[in-house]
Formats: sequence, structure tokens, C-alpha cells
Amino acid sequence: MGCDGGTIPKRHELVKGPKKVEKVDKNAELAAKWKYCALSQEKLKHPIVSCDLGRLYNKDAIIEYLLDKSADRPNTEAVAHIHGIKDIKELNLTDNPEWEGERRNAKGDRYEDIHCGMFICPVVGLEMNGKHRFCYLQTCGCVFSDRALKEVKTEICHKCGDPFKDEDVVVLNGTKEEVEKLKEKMEEKRAKAKTKKSKKKKAAETVSTPSESKDDTQPPQVDVPGKSSSLDGQSTSSCVAGSSGSSSSSNGTKSSTSSAPKRSIQAMEEKSEAFKSLFTTHSSAKRTKEQTSNWVTHTPYHF
Repeated sequence: MGCDGGTIPKRHELVKGPKKVEKVDKNAELAAKWKYCALSQEKLKHPIVSCDLGRLYNKDAIIEYLLDKSADRPNTEAVAHIHGIKDIKELNLTDNPEWEGERRNAKGDRYEDIHCGMFICPVVGLEMNGKHRFCYLQTCGCVFSDRALKEVKTEICHKCGDPFKDEDVVVLNGTKEEVEKLKEKMEEKRAKAKTKKSKKKKAAETVSTPSESKDDTQPPQVDVPGKSSSLDGQSTSSCVAGSSGSSSSSNGTKSSTSSAPKRSIQAMEEKSEAFKSLFTTHSSAKRTKEQTSNWVTHTPYHF
């Protein structure tokens, strides 16, 4: 059986077999990770930030997401672990001099190198296009290739000079295994931060409440003249406060400042009339109705 024109069909043209599994283009996958924001799917532009899992975002997109989480946005699963600005770090990237970006001519007859990266490693010079492994430091945000950190082993950042540890190195756009390790590391870090906050709160509460607890547990003690109170087998004698002013020897009475009621100066017999006349309670300071004025002045004793 043939087709028009006397051609003989082949078997694969007549028999339909199983569909082939569609494969993802590696170049397109790398470009989506290293040149586009993981949240908004827009081209990466300064300022660029990264999370504890090593994903790349535009800082503007992250701020918009944190301000309004109720809005419908695609790829919200990629930022579900970001709860605030503290969960991201602004990256200190080195621009690639060969990357033209928007400056290049948009004509269709010009060759465009897909593998050309926007940024490079400042130490080795490798392009950050997904073919090489890159990392960033959580302390300062500088980005280097993994080869540079292995070849030049140091505890100081190659670009800014800030000290760092091996725990501060985060892989950018790592494999599934690396992302799982970063997740465990992130959870441990957040758990430690919670324990520190709880300890600080407990310490603040203990500092503010000890005086109150002591006052509540110990009943108030009243000093009684002529008696002594004992604590833990040790007796301490209570002293009576001295009398007010210079008391005369003829009275021979002693009054405590805490228990004695207040006496009027005019009622003190030991004081002289000249001393009593200095106060407003003296009879000489009082005025009759005729002497009182009809207006209010600052000093009520103005005549």
C-alpha cells in the first residue's frame, strides 16, 4: 500500500509508538537560575540578594512580597522560608566587562553568546553562568567561585578583608543534596536564635522581680524601742531614732522619728517666741478681715 505518487510509507510513519520524554534544555535551565529572579522571573538587576538556600532574587521583588503576602504571585514556594529582611543578604557582585547587557545591538543578525555571564569571580575570573560552582559569604555578601576558595585558603575575604568561617559559606543554586543541607543548617540557626531570645527574656524577668519577691516573702518588721529582733540565731538590737532638734534636758523624753506624730512649732514650749514668729503659724502673721485685700497676689502675706 502506497501513498500518492507511488511512494512507500515506512513503519514509523504508520505505527504510533510511545511518546518520548521531553527533556529540559540545559542552557535554558541555567539561564533561568543565574540570570532571572527566582520570585518575579524578571532579569536580575542591582541590588541582588540571596537567601540561606542560595537562590537569587531582586531585592525589590522580595520587599514587595514581604509588604503584601496576600497578593497572588507565581513561585511563592521559592520564598516561603523568608519571613523578613534578616533572612536575606545583599550580594557584593563583580561585573563581567564582556557582558554588554542592554548596551548591545538588538539586531537579529548578531550572534549572542548564551553562556556569557553577567558577573565573574574577582579572584579567578570565572564567569557566573552555571557551569562553575559559586558561593557567597553570609558575613559580607561577597561572591566567589568555589575554585578560588579552595585554591587560596584563607580566613579573610579576598575582596573586602572581613573575617569569615566555613559555616558562613553558602552555595548559590546548588544541587538538591546541597539545598537539603542548607535547609538543616538554616533550621539549626533559627532554633539557636530562638533559644537566645528566650534566655534574654528570662534574664530580664529575673532581674526585675527579685526585689518584689523578697518584699513579698518577708513580712514588714516594726522596730520597737527596748527590744531586740533575732535572725538565724544572731540578735540585733534595734535603736531608737534621736529626738527632733536640740531637746532640753528638763523634759528627758525621747521620741522616734518613725512613730512620733508631727507637732506644731507653736506648741513647742522649748522654742522661743522669736523663733516661733519666723513661721506663718504665729499669731503675728495672721491678718484680720480688714487687713485682707480683695485681690490675689503671689505672696499671700503682702500688706
